This record gives sequence, C-alpha cells and structure tokens, in this order.
Amino acid sequence: MSGAAQVANPDPSAVKHRGLITIGIMLATIMQVLDTTIANVALPSMTGDLGASQDTINWVLTSYIVAAAIMTPVTGWLSDRIGKRELFLISIIGFVITSMACGLAWSLPSMVAFRLLQGVFGAAIVPLSQTILLDINPREKAGQAMAMWGAGIMVGPIIGPTLGGWLTESYNWRWVFFINLPVGIVALAACVIFLPRAPRRLRRFDFFGFALMSLAIGALQLLLDRGGEVDWFNSPEIWAYLLISIAGFWVFAVHVFGVEHPFLDPKIFADRNFTMGLVFIFIIGIVLLASLALLPPMLSRIFGYPTITTGLVMAPRGVGTMISMILVGRLVSRFDPRKLVVLGLALTSASLWMMTGFSPQMDSMPIIVSGVVQGLGLGLVFVPLSTVAFATLDQKFRADGTSLFSLVRNIGSSIGISVVSAVLTRNVQINHAELGASISPYNPMVQQISPLAAQGNSAALSQLDQLVNQQALMVSYVDDFKLMMMITLAAIPLAFLLSRPKPHAGAAPHAAMAD
Repeated sequence: MSGAAQVANPDPSAVKHRGLITIGIMLATIMQVLDTTIANVALPSMTGDLGASQDTINWVLTSYIVAAAIMTPVTGWLSDRIGKRELFLISIIGFVITSMACGLAWSLPSMVAFRLLQGVFGAAIVPLSQTILLDINPREKAGQAMAMWGAGIMVGPIIGPTLGGWLTESYNWRWVFFINLPVGIVALAACVIFLPRAPRRLRRFDFFGFALMSLAIGALQLLLDRGGEVDWFNSPEIWAYLLISIAGFWVFAVHVFGVEHPFLDPKIFADRNFTMGLVFIFIIGIVLLASLALLPPMLSRIFGYPTITTGLVMAPRGVGTMISMILVGRLVSRFDPRKLVVLGLALTSASLWMMTGFSPQMDSMPIIVSGVVQGLGLGLVFVPLSTVAFATLDQKFRADGTSLFSLVRNIGSSIGISVVSAVLTRNVQINHAELGASISPYNPMVQQISPLAAQGNSAALSQLDQLVNQQALMVSYVDDFKLMMMITLAAIPLAFLLSRPKPHAGAAPHAAMAD
C-alpha cells in the first residue's frame, strides 16, 4: 500500500533546534515515567477519599500498568500510520488531560477509568521518545542521545516516590496528578514548535495478532500484579491468568509466522544485537525496579525512616546514574560498548553484594554508597545497550523495536518486583520460624539478652518477638539482594554475544517508505 500523506525524513545533520526538541521530548518522557511510581505512596491517602478498601485501591496502579502494557506494542503501527510527530503530540495532550481527570476523580471507578485512559495515552511516549532521538541525531551522537534518554528513564522511578510523598504530605494526593499539567504544557509547546515531521508508512493492521498479544500481555500483567494478593498459585484466578497468557503468546507466535502482514514482523528478531538487547533490558528491568521496590519499605519498616528521609537517602542513587550517563554518552563512541556493559554489570553486582551486608544497626551511609555504585553500574549498562541494540536494526523496524524495548523492560520490572516480593514474604516466615525456634528460657543467650523474657515477663517477651521479627525481615531482604546479585552476575557472559557495530555502518537511509 502507499499513502498520499508522506514527507521526506529529514537528514539528522540538518535538524534545527535539536537541543530544544530534546528538552521537550525528555520532559514528556520523565512525566510519563514518573507516573509509574509517583502514585504508589499516595494510595493510603486515596483510600478514604475515593471510598476504596485496601484491596481495591491497588486497581489504581493495576489499571494503568495493564493499559500501558497492552498499548505499547501498537506504537510502531500507529506512528507509521499517523506519523511520529502527530502521535507524540496526541499522546502528550491525552496524557495531560487524563492526568487532570485523575486528580479530579470522585470515586474508585472513575479513578480506575481515568487511569486506564492515562495508560493508553502514555504507552507511546517512551518508545516514541527513543525513536525520535535516534532519528534526529547522527550515528556518531547516538550514544549521547541515548544517555539523555536513559537518564530520564532511570532517574524517573528513583525520584517518583520521593516527589509523590512530598506532594501528598505538603498538599494532597491530587497534586500527584496535577503536577503533570505545567510539565506537559512546556513539553507540548516545544514539540509543536520544533519537532520535525517524519515519514508515514501505511501498512495493514493485524487485528487478530494485536488481540492475541493484548490478551497475553494483559493476562501476564494481571498475574504479576494480583499474585501477591491472592497467594499466587494457590488461587484459581492466577492459574487462569497463566493459562490465558501462555495460550495467547503461543497462538500469537504461530500466527506471526503464518500470515503475510503480521502485527509484529518476526524478521526484527534476525538482528542479533537487538534480540540480545531485549534480553539485557529485561534483566535491567528486574534489577532496577526490584531494588527500588525493596528499599523504601525496608527503610520504613526496619529503620523507621519517614517518606521524605527515605527519598533523601535514595537520591544519591539518581546522582550516580546521572554521572554515569554523562560519562558513558561520550565513552560509548570511543570504547567497545560490550566492555562498558560488562563493567556496568560488574558494578551493579558489587553494589548488590554491598547490600547483602545491611543490618538494622547500621546508619544510612552503606545505603547511600551502594546506591551510588548501583546507579553508576546501571548507567554504564543502559546507554551502550540502548545504542548497540539499534545500531544495526533496519530503520523500518525502529518504531516497533523501541516499542518492544519498552515493553520487555516493563515486563522485566513487573516480574522482578513480583518475584522479590514473593521471595521476601516466604523467607520472612521461614526466617522467623528458625530464629523463633531458638527462643527458650533455657537458652543462655536469651537469659543474657533479656533476663525478664527468660522469666516469662510478657512485656519483655513482646520486645524479644519484635526483635526476632526485625531480624527475620532483615535477613529476608538480604536474601533478595543475593538473588538479584546472582541474576546480574549470570548476565555478564551474555554481553559477549553482542557484536560491535562498525562505525557509521548499518544505518538505513532516511526516506519515505511505503508497503
């Protein structure tokens, strides 16, 4: 097919106001990424205002995640159909309007409906921002562009809970959504004025393939989000989600290899760097958000830190990431990206090893130091990986590729959070039982630590039980950090499966394309 509304894709070296375009794109990206975590700390405040229960309020998060996951894969087709610039502008406008609607929500059903729409409009922002930055920058500046993009992607989730906590405590939970209005207006203005048009490539839409993928992804996200609430595979609900997801992915895989114009062209996976990039970004998703999901409750439950203090303690992690992004944006064009990936994974593993030494008696310094090291490591992985993954990919697959890149990262994050949360819950029970088994009036250690508890004093026994709970929880967190360290170490050999792209090679010419 061919379309009448087609324009020549501008030469990257001829793009004007590249800096202002980047600012607008990154403001929109950070706005969207923040909303994946910023609302978490506001849930308790929403519960009373929206008339929800502790169980049902989680649908505020689930609805957004599921909608964004389902709509992310269709970004490539939509951007080809209506244009990258047009889709990006529509996404920003829709995201800001639905954010305001979320802030004005009057009940749980209205909030869930608005969050669904917010996820629908926000799904395209991250993959499109990556695509546009790759399009407007020449090959020799791709590393710096991915450094800027990666900074927004990785720092956003780190500062989200802190910003959300401050807004909730200083104003109210509705400002968690209202904050998007000024940011969105500036981002929209910059993109309307400076963002150039891109070619449209009219292609058929595979409704059956999209339905299958949506069903599979939606069921998987519901499985991961609901598992902890319904005791995982002891619940028929989770088994239903698992079977639907497996069946959906299986039929989808058979379908895309058997039709002429599939929803997702399987040829995209013939590029080894891109395929290995998906594997790596899946692992990065696990490590980045899983550790971020563990630390705030750990600092609150064990160390008694309030929300603001937790944010301040975790802020240096974002500083480490920013430093790493600034450096690696320049290093990626001078050194073998695979070596930078290995170095980043090694630093990330080292930070997780440092975290296995956490104890309830320590101060905040080990948390800050390990956070900085982990931020440096993840930055060293993210930028070279984002650069290498798309260096040899045919340009006609770029929009679909960035959509898959974001989707796999989000799925990795969901799986990582679910796994570490399930392991934490299980290990707390096991560790408490093991530690509690040694609590006896006849144990000399008990007599030494608490003579009153050894004599059966109820208050002393209660204090001793709290100490056991604290120790069992700390040991369980350490077990999770060990698990993530082993996952990261296991990923290091995979870096050698990446191939180093030749300088200025593999870039398809910018031209209008039609099927």
